[in-house]
Amino acid sequence: MMRHVVIAIVVILFGLVFARMVGGYVELSALRPLAEQYVTLAPVELGTPNIITGILITYRGFDTLGEVAVLFMVAASVGLLLKKDDAPAKAKAASTKAIPAKASATKPVVPKTAAARAAAARTAAAKANAGARGSAQTAVAVTSAKVAESAEDDETAPREASEIVRTGTEVLLPLIFTFGAYVIVNGHLSAGGGFQGGAIVASGVMLMLLARPGSALNVAMLSIIESFAGVFYVGLGILGLVLAGGFLDPRFLPIGTFGAFISAGAIPLISALLGIKVGAELSVIIDRFRS
Repeated sequence: MMRHVVIAIVVILFGLVFARMVGGYVELSALRPLAEQYVTLAPVELGTPNIITGILITYRGFDTLGEVAVLFMVAASVGLLLKKDDAPAKAKAASTKAIPAKASATKPVVPKTAAARAAAARTAAAKANAGARGSAQTAVAVTSAKVAESAEDDETAPREASEIVRTGTEVLLPLIFTFGAYVIVNGHLSAGGGFQGGAIVASGVMLMLLARPGSALNVAMLSIIESFAGVFYVGLGILGLVLAGGFLDPRFLPIGTFGAFISAGAIPLISALLGIKVGAELSVIIDRFRS
């Protein structure tokens, strides 16, 4: 009873706090000085209608580089923690292999008296019975282990997706990949960019893995693609530092016509590299969690 009272008090306190926040909210009638500077300078200096993309890629390029680095570390950590433990088959075979008993080098001694022969016969019969019981127990244990292993394999075996999931994947997958590419390459013109488009592409990869549980991603190829995208991304940042006004300054390429598809300097190229990198990293993370 006391626990319910405490929970009710906590909920009421949180409700009062949020009610005060909502009641005291006043919408700004004008932009703050920093926001006004971004809104004024981004279209003129960068030539991009999407001010958010210009801010994230150019003015806050170091923050974006740090976010990409954090995502890379997450992918590497997940891959290390969820790595498959492929034990060699020889060790398993060696553990189940029976060690043959060594044959006695000496010849059996034949008892001379009748009493000794009778005692030897009783001892031999007892050893034979014990060996038979041990063999039966070993056979039962081996059979039980095989049954348990078979049941475990049946439980861990991936189940086939339903026909609805497979058909829906065949229809939706091309649309998802196309929309992800559209969001990446149009990030400088409308809402979107490399992070959003990469996440959309990774969601398509997840849908594909759900529809085909037995399929496998080429993780090595994705890692190579992600690495090259990161290298080119940093290379473009260095070009902006050398040929323009700072790191990831896109003005080392022509600004072009405002609002055109090929415009805004190197921002579309940087956004495309971000989309490739983010999509590859998220796809690797999804594959690791699946395995």
